[in-house]
Formats: sequence, C-alpha cells, structure tokens
Amino acid sequence: MRKCTFFHLVLLSFLGLSLACSKTDEAVVSTDIPELAGKAPKVVTYLTGNAADVSPTPTPGLLLMGGSTDVDAAIAWFLARSGGGDIVVIRSSGSDGYNQYMFDMVPVNSVETIIIDSRAKADLAAVTDKIRAAEALFIAGGDQWNYVNYWKNTATETAINYLLNTKGVTVGGTSAGLAILGSAYYSAQTGSVTTAQALANPYHSYVTLGHNDFIAAPNMQNTITDSHYTQRTRQGRHIAFMARMMKDWAYTTAKGIGVDEETAVCIDQNGIGKVYGINHAYFLKNTTLGPETCVSGSPLTWNRSAQAVQAYKIQGNATGNGSFNATNWTFSGGTSYFYYVNNGVLF
Repeated sequence: MRKCTFFHLVLLSFLGLSLACSKTDEAVVSTDIPELAGKAPKVVTYLTGNAADVSPTPTPGLLLMGGSTDVDAAIAWFLARSGGGDIVVIRSSGSDGYNQYMFDMVPVNSVETIIIDSRAKADLAAVTDKIRAAEALFIAGGDQWNYVNYWKNTATETAINYLLNTKGVTVGGTSAGLAILGSAYYSAQTGSVTTAQALANPYHSYVTLGHNDFIAAPNMQNTITDSHYTQRTRQGRHIAFMARMMKDWAYTTAKGIGVDEETAVCIDQNGIGKVYGINHAYFLKNTTLGPETCVSGSPLTWNRSAQAVQAYKIQGNATGNGSFNATNWTFSGGTSYFYYVNNGVLF
C-alpha cells in the first residue's frame, strides 16, 4: 500500500483534491466537468486532395441512385458538374469509401467525407461551412431515419437546401441518401416496411412518412422516392406511400420515382433526366383521383378503373438512356403501363 506523506497531503490540499490511499493508482475523470461538457463534439472527417478551397462555378442537378454497386457513369456525371471544385460526402456512419473512388474518377480539387451522427454535430459551423463551400454534395447510403433524426431542422438541413436552391450545385444520394431527396419521404423511423405489410394496411406502424419539412430539391415537389426497387419488390409499398400522400395531405397529384440497384437517374439544370446503369428506373403518377379505401387496419384499394397509377419504365445504360422531363412529367425511350390495387393486391 502506498503511504500518504505530509508532502502529498499538502500538495493535494493546495490543488483542492482528495486522495484515498488504496492498492491502485487509478485516475477518475469526471465527464461533467463544465469545461469538458462545454466542448463541441468531435467530428470525424476524411479529406482526399487539396485542403485549400477553390470556387469554380458549379452546375445544378440531381443524382438519384438506387443502391448497391455505384454507377460509375452517373458518378462521373455528378463530379463533372462541380467544375473541378470541392466534393463533400455526408453520412452518419461508415468512413471514407467514396474519397479515392471519386477523386480518381474525374479531376476535382478535393473529396471530403463528413460523419454527421448527432444533431449537435449537424448544428456545428465547422460542419455546415464545409457543406456550404461544396461544389457538389453526395449523401451516402445508410439508415434514412438517422438522416431525418440527426439532420432535420438543423443547420445541416439549411446548408443542403442552400446548395440546392441558392448556390445551385448538383446534389446526389444513393439508397438512404436517395430516400430523403423527395419533398415527401419515407423515414423508416420504426422499421423497414415490406410491400405486403403496406398494402395490407397502409397505416402499418412501419409506414412513417413526412412531407415538405426537410430537403427541398428542385423538381421534386409532390414526389416520393424509393430505392432497391425491383430487387426488394418495393413497387407496392411505393404506391401505398403515394396513396397516403393523397389521403393524409390532400395531394391532388402524387408522384414517385423508384430506382433499381446499380441504376441512377441524372437530372440536369433544366429538369431533363436520363437513366444510367444496368437496370431500370420507374416514374409513377396518379391518373385522377386518390384511393377508394385507405384507412388504418384495412387493405388498400386504389383501382380507378384499373388505371389508378400511370407508370413509365426506362432501362438504363452506360451513356444515359431515355428521357424524363421532371417539369412536366413526360417521357420517351421507355414503356408506359398502369398499376392498381384491389383489396391489398397489386396489379
């Protein structure tokens, strides 16, 4: 046992501390010391390229990617619109997987990934200043509820909307990053709903929706997105989301963009989109009226003479296939058909 000497006691008294003589010399640090508690949270960032800011003129646009393997041609399109500037990637988990991939693809000044995994971090000027300085912004995949929970009604949300609507840069997202880019969005707050669950009960506890209170992307008004589309059979749940938009919020027009894995929709500054990748993109819109039956605890019926929702499917390719006009919802280069739902069954 270590002895407490007179010198030790005098020194400890001077410092205003107390020491218990014991078998160990453990240091106990209080986490609620005011000076520590008042410090800003540590933000993890990863930088590839030049740390000095540049300010080329960016070009506005949207990149809507459906998840799984990224579409190289679509990422190259996205990066080129930065004018060789600074690319920022935001996410709430993961690390720097996009940095070298993007930096090596198209000449840019830098690629920086920022991990924003709390509301406190989302409100830091150190974070939002980097976002605002970007010439292109990419929202990685992950968990869209984390993005809604951590970023909605914060300075990060304001910075994203500044890029979209004031500075005019291209903003992209994949999977969960795509999910939050519509004016209406599926938050997945309580879990991921399946098509079977959503059609059997469009008010299932997993169907958590929001609208007009988060990301305000140009040409995405009245629109809800979905990813991993045919690979996870999400057409039915997507239509249930649209039915809820019309029933709950009195939308007269509800639109949806569904994107398959390894596929992307690239929309330019004029609202004209093309489809890149190996699978399809789907564009949905109600034809006339909303659902006949959309109530809690009952199967969805949205028939409208078997033409409730008009769909347009475009096959992607390496150079951008088809044409989609987001301003007037017209298309070419694909296939048109209808969806409808009878008593919870999609046709």
